[in-house]
Amino acid sequence: MPALLWKRCAGFGVNAMNILRLGKIFLALSVVLVGASIVSLAWFGLELGIEFTGGSLLEVRYSQDRPSNAQIQEWLAPLGVQVSSVQPVGANNVLLRMQDLPEEKHQEVLSALEQGRPQAVVDEQRFESIGPVIGRELTEKSLTLTLVSLLAITLYVTFAFRKVRKPARSWQWSLVALLALVHDVVIPLGTVAFLGHFQGMQITIPVMVALLTIVGYSINDTVVIFDRIRENLLKKTGDSFAHTVAKSLRQTFSRSFNTSFTTLLAVVAIYFFGGATLQPFALTLIVGMVAGTWSSLFLAPVILVKWAGKGAS
Repeated sequence: MPALLWKRCAGFGVNAMNILRLGKIFLALSVVLVGASIVSLAWFGLELGIEFTGGSLLEVRYSQDRPSNAQIQEWLAPLGVQVSSVQPVGANNVLLRMQDLPEEKHQEVLSALEQGRPQAVVDEQRFESIGPVIGRELTEKSLTLTLVSLLAITLYVTFAFRKVRKPARSWQWSLVALLALVHDVVIPLGTVAFLGHFQGMQITIPVMVALLTIVGYSINDTVVIFDRIRENLLKKTGDSFAHTVAKSLRQTFSRSFNTSFTTLLAVVAIYFFGGATLQPFALTLIVGMVAGTWSSLFLAPVILVKWAGKGAS
């Protein structure tokens, strides 16, 4: 199917060389998306989950007539419990994020929720509590892991392409891959910030796992295309660097598109059928994988050709 799609697109003049010729448009679109994501991050900020800030997470199910957020806040106010958010989940569930609760306060909160709606059965679905010290440790470890991953990727690409000296040096390949990676991470982060402000989406451990998965997935897709460019350069195929890149794109397009498309089908299924708990994880993956496929096919090769100074002709 991807090969057939590529052939049909080529019939309308959409081929590998045209991808390079339209490079300015693709670059502009990516700049707009990254810029919008940075604005979203700066304006709204990221809502951190209790894993990173410390606190308690309580989900309850009402058998009927789920109360409003204002009613729940009113019932819990006399307890002196600091409630950071009240989020409806599904038809009858409510998810509460609160300060770190000892067991005694936990039971008082459940009692208040039951007494507020005595005609309904209140069933506790889950309760998680994480102290502030553990939250700080998780934050530090997550940042360290992300930085180490980026450094390792940069060093790997530099080493893998050390034999290619013209028209781009090994560190240039590495930097282009890193720019594409930043593109693929910033866009889903901006989406999380936007949804966090309007729908309460938070940075949780599953979302962090999704972001790290995007890092690995994105760099793998980019390196596959870069590796084919390197092979063709060593074989000295193509009249110019731009033609070599175009040939490499043509050879790897089906593989990249097919892999991304089939993986997206599974992730979309998780989003719609995996339940509310997995939706932030799946949504982050969906946005990141689309951004990663775009950057691998339409961004990184274009930047590489323009940086080499050979143009797209």
